[in-house]
Amino acid sequence: MHASRPHPSLAIPPGAAPPSNPSPVADGWDFLVTPPERDPLGLWSDHHRQSPYTPTAPATSSTPHNLDFPIPDLSFSSRPPSRATSAYESGPSHRHYEEPQLHRSTSQRTSVRPSTTARYAHHRSTKSEITLTPTLVDPSSSSSRPPSYIGGSSAESSPELTPTSLPDDVSKTLLDEGTRLRLFQEGGLAEAQEEWYLLAPKEAQEVLGKEEVQRQSVIFEVIKSEREYVRDLEAMRTVFIQNLRNYAPIPARRMDAFISETFWNLDEILRFHQEMLAALFERQRDQHPIIQGIADIVLATSVEFGPAYEKYIKHYPLAEAMHRTELRKNPSYQSFLSQCSEHPRVRRRDLITFLSRPVTRLPRLVLLLQAVDKHSLPEQDDKKDLPLILELLTKLIRSSQPGIEAAESKVKFWALCESLVYQKGEIIDMDLYDQSRTLLHAGALFRRYRSKADMSHTWAELHVALLDNYLLILRPEERPNGAIRYGVVSRPIPLEFLRLGSFDGPFEFRKDKEKVSSYDLSMFRSSRTVKMYPFKVFHASSPNTRAYTFFAQSQEERERWKAKLMDALAVRRVSQDANKWFAPVTVSEKYFKAQGSAPTSLGTRCTGKILCATPFSSGSKNFVAIGCPSGVYVLHRDGSQNPRKVLQLPNPKSVYALQDYNRFVILFDGGLHSYSLDLLGRVALQISQPQSLDASLERISGPDAVVLFAKVGKIGQRTMLLYSTKSFLQVSLHALSALHPSEINMNSAKRTPASFRVFGQPVAIPKDSHDITALHKHIGICTERGIQMADPTNLGASTATPTIVPNFNAADGNPPMQTLQRRCAGARPLGLVKCDDKQLIVVFSDVGCYINKDGTPARSSGYLRWETRADSFAHRNGHLILVSSSFIEIRTLHTGKLVQVIEGIDIQLVHASERSAMISMKADGGKSNETEYKLVELVETANLAEQQAQLRSPGVNGHQGLWDEWDM
Repeated sequence: MHASRPHPSLAIPPGAAPPSNPSPVADGWDFLVTPPERDPLGLWSDHHRQSPYTPTAPATSSTPHNLDFPIPDLSFSSRPPSRATSAYESGPSHRHYEEPQLHRSTSQRTSVRPSTTARYAHHRSTKSEITLTPTLVDPSSSSSRPPSYIGGSSAESSPELTPTSLPDDVSKTLLDEGTRLRLFQEGGLAEAQEEWYLLAPKEAQEVLGKEEVQRQSVIFEVIKSEREYVRDLEAMRTVFIQNLRNYAPIPARRMDAFISETFWNLDEILRFHQEMLAALFERQRDQHPIIQGIADIVLATSVEFGPAYEKYIKHYPLAEAMHRTELRKNPSYQSFLSQCSEHPRVRRRDLITFLSRPVTRLPRLVLLLQAVDKHSLPEQDDKKDLPLILELLTKLIRSSQPGIEAAESKVKFWALCESLVYQKGEIIDMDLYDQSRTLLHAGALFRRYRSKADMSHTWAELHVALLDNYLLILRPEERPNGAIRYGVVSRPIPLEFLRLGSFDGPFEFRKDKEKVSSYDLSMFRSSRTVKMYPFKVFHASSPNTRAYTFFAQSQEERERWKAKLMDALAVRRVSQDANKWFAPVTVSEKYFKAQGSAPTSLGTRCTGKILCATPFSSGSKNFVAIGCPSGVYVLHRDGSQNPRKVLQLPNPKSVYALQDYNRFVILFDGGLHSYSLDLLGRVALQISQPQSLDASLERISGPDAVVLFAKVGKIGQRTMLLYSTKSFLQVSLHALSALHPSEINMNSAKRTPASFRVFGQPVAIPKDSHDITALHKHIGICTERGIQMADPTNLGASTATPTIVPNFNAADGNPPMQTLQRRCAGARPLGLVKCDDKQLIVVFSDVGCYINKDGTPARSSGYLRWETRADSFAHRNGHLILVSSSFIEIRTLHTGKLVQVIEGIDIQLVHASERSAMISMKADGGKSNETEYKLVELVETANLAEQQAQLRSPGVNGHQGLWDEWDM
């Protein structure tokens, strides 16, 4: 039998003091002693061994980031670097162990601690449970049974020497082996000595069959690997996480988020394995050297830790990317990890090794349990539970694979985002850092360009990335440091505007130069032709100018791109339909019709297309006034009847409802008039006669004036009507303030109109003025040069020295501002919108730009580019609604992010106010000789999650009456 480790018997008197100069390391490990000059972190100092949880320099906000300080040695004792401190060690590693008193009963369960007995109470007694005591058990006793591993299972088995009748010298040897087992569990043995055949008595091994010896060795390896796994997780928590908080190599504002993202639910996994390891150690101490089974312990833990592992494994690629990004950018973090690697519990392993331990643990455990199952006999307890455990762990590993792939895709997406290089000046908010953003597909594609010099074709290799919201066309550029950056070749295409062309074109040939010699000379190169397979995509708003023909290097690759693009477009369409910021609600359809190219049949009613509209209320009913070439119609919002024609005024250009002032303003045939709003609704309901409505007419503009455009807006506390008139020599701007009916006195007949008060004298404005935007205190007059600011309460003073925005006076010597000036010069100004207290956005037909209060460009003269040329716009609660003939773009005001696209035919904005936005568009269907138009209102939606949260909030009885009809 191999030599046992001596156990000296020392008589220590009570109250004796410890030795004055204890040895820092165990016998045989003197090579681990590190000189003080080679111990910058103080990992081997007695001070840290005595107070492992107290850092020598407390972490404060002023702690430098170069980490010139010792990292505390947490739970470190004098052991070789290949062994970590046990989490279950209750005292110092150097202590005198009493000789173990091994008295085992016939049932191994009686010695289990109460905490573990309840958890693993379902373990069944096996046929081979034995009693290992200093006295042998009578084999003929009725209480003893033949061991399960005996009975012809191995030729080396001896029926005369069964484990139930071990020789007496074997029992005596267990006294020493029990101590060695405790050292193994505490990590006090050398790595070469941690084997079952070295801890088990030689006589016990001789009486066992070969299969049982191998089974016991594998069971021992399961326990050993579990011990190492737990200690690595504990080292992650103590050496890395705790010291990260103590010494803060990462700024405090990011520390919690970094630890949370990098280490995820590590503590949750650690708790499961600490419990399982404690139960395995208890079973090992109770049954060593012949352990009957461990499957019940592993099964009890496996059925519980599945969700925790699934969360960790799916998140692991993100955790690794977070660590690598910080390591690449933060020198303090690099220094911190370098010092942590010197810790004896780390053993110079990097953090990636520790982070990947939970990912690799389950496959490793499966392999070990498969070996246990292979060497287990059918009658043994493990043989019944092991297949169930293996199936459970295999399904868990398989179910985590899609999550890993999704996380790896997210990591690739982040790397792509960090390497993008945009064109200077343009502001592009692609919402890249939203949690739902994903990289669906990416790869190298080729495009063919025509050379202007000799009209030949050249090939360019591009990197095309398909996101879940954009298609990016990029040119890879390798930097001197080896990093690859991707320049944005063409503006990213939103998937809402992406259309697919042909994918079945014949292949073409591209000459590819192949190097055939180590010398980089053209004479040593030969050309070969490569087949290239084309496919086309284009931008729906600009199909002629923004069409792209890409070439894939194989037919399979082209088909893969087609499938990925089609899937992405379908998913994006469904996602947008389910998350609309503004829902198009049809107000009227199948009534307003315009005559087609064919002659109109007799009796067919043609109102013409919808030109303008405005909602209003009369009494308790809601209406919409709609202007068409044939006149003004009023629609009751309850939908009970068709629109009714109330005014025979052809081709109205604009209509406005001043609800608080009971006036309906209409611009038609170059004249501006107003009617009673209440009578307008009464006539539509046929309560009043049309003559009463005609009697309420007030002419606002002069009889000889030609009104170009008009706008109603809230200026301060006043509701003002602004309109421009054209004469032979100039264009004038008029400002009127609406009067409340209570302010109209008996002398109103002397004033025309009676419902409005003229505010100052008309002033001349540029002849190319085409619209007005009303702000809180000022107005913006849209001209070809820009937007002229004016005070409507003092038009004469504000137009004497006009202010034009954007203000490009400082463009000389400022290239970004010069670029913005060129962009704005070719666009048509549409108006102004206030973003916040400091900035406004100037809306042009093609671009938009931010300005400060003084009118100078803000945000480094950056600009936004619309996907399609806008004809008009509306502003609603932080969103900009840009309307063109085929598309409606809805963008956020603060960043210009595109959040929704509405597609249609012959779209026109017919009403825009703070409360409502309405559009007219062609309807589907209709006869061939006529065109139907429908009126659609853009209704802002509410966040469903916020509404549900409000319903669940205390004090809100949102569910009252919800289940009344179910009697619940």
